[in-house]
Amino acid sequence: MQYTAVTRKSHSSKNNGCVYADLDELVRLQFKASGFSFLPRQPIHGILSGRHASKLRGRGLNFEELKNYLPGDDTRNIDWRVTARTRKPYVRVYTEEKDRTVWLLIDQRINMFFGSRHKMKSVVAAEVAAISAWRVLSSGDRVGALIFDDSDIKVIPPHRSREQVTRILKQVIIKNHALNAQQGSVKDSGMLNRVLQQASTFARHDCLVCLISDGNGIDDESRRYITRLAEHNDVLSVFIYDQLEQELPDSGRLVFSDGSGQLEADTRSGRLRRSFRQGFDQRLQEMRSASRRFSIPLLPVHTSSPVLEQVREMLGHHQGPRRF
Repeated sequence: MQYTAVTRKSHSSKNNGCVYADLDELVRLQFKASGFSFLPRQPIHGILSGRHASKLRGRGLNFEELKNYLPGDDTRNIDWRVTARTRKPYVRVYTEEKDRTVWLLIDQRINMFFGSRHKMKSVVAAEVAAISAWRVLSSGDRVGALIFDDSDIKVIPPHRSREQVTRILKQVIIKNHALNAQQGSVKDSGMLNRVLQQASTFARHDCLVCLISDGNGIDDESRRYITRLAEHNDVLSVFIYDQLEQELPDSGRLVFSDGSGQLEADTRSGRLRRSFRQGFDQRLQEMRSASRRFSIPLLPVHTSSPVLEQVREMLGHHQGPRRF
């Protein structure tokens, strides 16, 4: 059971950007999606690995030309055969591969329709997706998406265009605005696995697969699909959570709901609050263990502060040439 903080009351509530995502705001994020890179730079034991032990493959390198060695050139790129033949030092010049495919797996299930302070998890997931899509596009790469709720999966093939990003965001908005705690939506615990299964058929090699979800429904079958994806691709997990899920307040009797049933509990009970916290900690620890096991970076993003600030804090302000 989870506490539904806000329910739909009017059409205008859809457009406040907190309960329901706003398309105009998602589009405007294209002008703010900078100052971070999906290529890790943190220490090896941090959230993401460092540059020399990267968990993300990054783009490959294509040979461009040979040129005379100049002081300051990387000696690791010296072509020793040409140098021996000409008796002059030559280095190999490479250019970075472009046109990498990025798949965004965007969770808009009823379990994401939850928020206690600033925004709903579903809105935060939409914003993370928008920031990611615009950042990928600005780097000259293709972006596609699998946007899912409890009933179906919308597949948008990867393409490198502003129109394609807009198409992804419009589909996110459709599913986001369909969320309603009063409808008694039926949760489909197997939907996440179906999404991962489809992703494993589309992302065959050298893709970046970014799962944007609260991890609800991850099980042993999920881990098998993730293992398959990680064999030939990079996988990044953005873990969306609300701080009320992490720490239950001492607020007396509260009513909890999962969209189909209700439960009243007395939150003054220290035992209940400890059990609640332990359940969240265990879930997060399992995700972190899976992250280390499969070398998948895990980015926890909560609902209580601006998404872009959190992403920049974790991925760092990237200097130099633009890379996603």
